[in-house]
Amino acid sequence: MKKAVAGKLFLYIFLCVTGFVFLYPLLKMLSMSLMAPDDLVNPLVNWVPYGFETANFSKAVQVLGYGETLWTTIYVSVLPALLQTLVCALTGYGIARYRFKGKNILFGLILATFIIPSQITMIPQFLMYKNLGILYSLKAYLLPAVFGQGIRSAIFILIFVLFFQQVPVSLTEAAEIDGANQIVIFTKIAVPVAKPGFLISFLLSVVWYWNETYLGSLYFGANIKTLPMKLENFVETFNKMVSASEAGDGATANEAVQMAGTFLIILPLLILFFCAQKQFIEGIEKTGITGE
Repeated sequence: MKKAVAGKLFLYIFLCVTGFVFLYPLLKMLSMSLMAPDDLVNPLVNWVPYGFETANFSKAVQVLGYGETLWTTIYVSVLPALLQTLVCALTGYGIARYRFKGKNILFGLILATFIIPSQITMIPQFLMYKNLGILYSLKAYLLPAVFGQGIRSAIFILIFVLFFQQVPVSLTEAAEIDGANQIVIFTKIAVPVAKPGFLISFLLSVVWYWNETYLGSLYFGANIKTLPMKLENFVETFNKMVSASEAGDGATANEAVQMAGTFLIILPLLILFFCAQKQFIEGIEKTGITGE
């Protein structure tokens, strides 16, 4: 009895400590975003500021052009994610359910694209996109997604392969006997089984497209700016927008506003995760995939 209580107590303490480690950056970011310049330089202020400077968020909204840039970031993230999820599902279904020559080699090459660093293929892709005339537009994200070469597509194909392999062969054979074609089998039998896979792939795809700044800057140039891309020039834009008297301590003032801007950028992703966390965790458990 005592061992069981001690085991549970240790587990609870471990989970609390682990949770705090993961939440610490977010809590610290929120705390600093509410600090006034005097709080930032005051060694006595660590977590709770003396005065909650909510004006930091209004300044960050102005610097980021938050409303317009938010919608730009949403469609830059969601549209490629939808295409990527659909294409990866079809590819994963083909690999999982059909036999053809070279299937294992093809699957190995697909997985190799996930292992190879993007920095190696970045320049060839840039030159190819330039020749195709799709640079500096959303097509630079959409076209690769259509051909299963979006951001980390290989891991999504693997997820769908694992899900579609769970569909009993006897069930699909019975459907074929009843006259169902391959489209009906895919939509009516395979897709319901892989619903968690669709959710996982879509959510992770949105997050990775949302957070991508390097490839986005390379492919979009100055034509399209997402929220994370604007964060790269946040301090410069902030300094241009505020007067010298308002800036005060300069970098000190920028630090608080920059934390507010960073929090605003990740806020939509936090809301998305909290709304779908139950289905997301269930899907992760079913695939057995726990990380990148």
